[in-house]
Amino acid sequence: MFTSPTRHELRWDASPGHDNRFCGLFGVMGESVSSDRYTPQQRTRYRQLLMEDLEIFDRHLQRSEFDDHGSIGLELELNLVDADMQPALRGAEVLRHLDGEFQSEIGNYNVELNHPPLSAKHDGLQRLQDGITNRLNRVHEAATTEGVNVAMIGTLPTITPEFLADPAWMTQENRYRALSNAVMESRGELVHINLADREHVNQSFHDIAPESTCTSMQLHLQLAPTRFAAAWNASQAIAGAQVALSANSPLFLGRRVWHESRIPVFKQAIDTRTSELVNQGVRPRVWFGERWITSVFDLFEENVRYFSPLIAEDRALAGTPMMKGKSPALHYLNLHNGTIWRWNRPIYAPGEERSHLRLENRLLPAGPTPADIVADAAFYYGVVKYLVEENRPVWSRLTFADAERNFQSGARSGLFARMTWPRLGQVNATDLIVEHLLPQAREGLRRLEVDDSIAEHYLGIIDERARTRQNGATWQLRTLNKLEGRRGLPDSETRRAALAGMLELYLRNQATGEPVHTWEIGS
Repeated sequence: MFTSPTRHELRWDASPGHDNRFCGLFGVMGESVSSDRYTPQQRTRYRQLLMEDLEIFDRHLQRSEFDDHGSIGLELELNLVDADMQPALRGAEVLRHLDGEFQSEIGNYNVELNHPPLSAKHDGLQRLQDGITNRLNRVHEAATTEGVNVAMIGTLPTITPEFLADPAWMTQENRYRALSNAVMESRGELVHINLADREHVNQSFHDIAPESTCTSMQLHLQLAPTRFAAAWNASQAIAGAQVALSANSPLFLGRRVWHESRIPVFKQAIDTRTSELVNQGVRPRVWFGERWITSVFDLFEENVRYFSPLIAEDRALAGTPMMKGKSPALHYLNLHNGTIWRWNRPIYAPGEERSHLRLENRLLPAGPTPADIVADAAFYYGVVKYLVEENRPVWSRLTFADAERNFQSGARSGLFARMTWPRLGQVNATDLIVEHLLPQAREGLRRLEVDDSIAEHYLGIIDERARTRQNGATWQLRTLNKLEGRRGLPDSETRRAALAGMLELYLRNQATGEPVHTWEIGS
């Protein structure tokens, strides 16, 4: 509830039994898809029903009470690799050994784990790390049974163009085939990945296979409608610092590119636009956004106004009821929202008694360790808590264009990026994090009633990572440099051997659980 016109109080606590399930590919976990292609008649009807859902959502926001527990949670995407550190197509087999907290991803060399919601209060962050570790151990056991290993990393460095050209990369489910077909039909051309920094990737694909390489960690925050806009604006404002701090994807198709190459690869892999539409200013479906918002409704309205439906699945065929308890299910609006990949995405979830809204922070890569992941979560939740309660919000002093430039700079250069920040002008990302955002995160966690010792432990990891400028991306690049020396060239046997060796060392360090800033280069 707002305590003043400019100051927002964000309450984050969980209630027992709170239903806060996390979303899969299309925004609603468990959404079934009956077909991998749709007729013009189906698409026309879907558009009409989507507009109706938007109006129902508008009335629901104005007239209904929503849950306001403020629980936190996450999704974590993982890679499977064989003994030679190559991607292993065993996702379906591994999932047979696991329960409903784990699900498939679009790549059959991936699995996803979902952590149930909990409160950040007191020892909540420690319980989050314990929960992640427990679930990772279960995935490791299942993978070992199938003769493979698990890699928690933003982009698997050993993936090759040949692997992605084989249709076997995809998990054989209608929802994944439907997504790939819809993107390719809308685009009408091959998917093209063009990405350059220290080295250059210039490669075309017959489907959206590169999307499967982008394995992420997604933080969730449940919010009341009156608090959503402030939290979303704060999340957008710090996106550049977040991605710079946590970059862990510096290699794509074996080439040294952006520190967090997931960001441009994901955008290009499922881009439905041709170059002419890009030049016309048509918005991409992987989207930072273009303005600060005043309501969560702004985001859903933009979705409907700017983006044509990709998956025209009828509600009855999907098995979605019109109502879930006292809440409208909003099948069409939710399915559409799940095919627009904002880096901070709104989620509407109907409930038996009350609906709830979640903010899904999607921009961070997986890994390197559970300790690193929870440190990233502590930083995010703490800074957002602080920023939404400022008397003069940062987004009233930072232009949206500067926030997006910060995001792109952080993705490209990681902890070596420079950013724009109110009252500071141009500043090194590490200085912004250590001298300004970390004290705010510390105060935010205090307001969230996180135990001081736990807050200091996790923010200490962030502090050391920034000061040493060693995150997952810099460790990978430095270790690759050491292993291949001056002999390695893209696609050479020397490079491929060095990539496999680097990944093997990465997994050994990951198994220790020690945060990445403590890892020795090349060992």
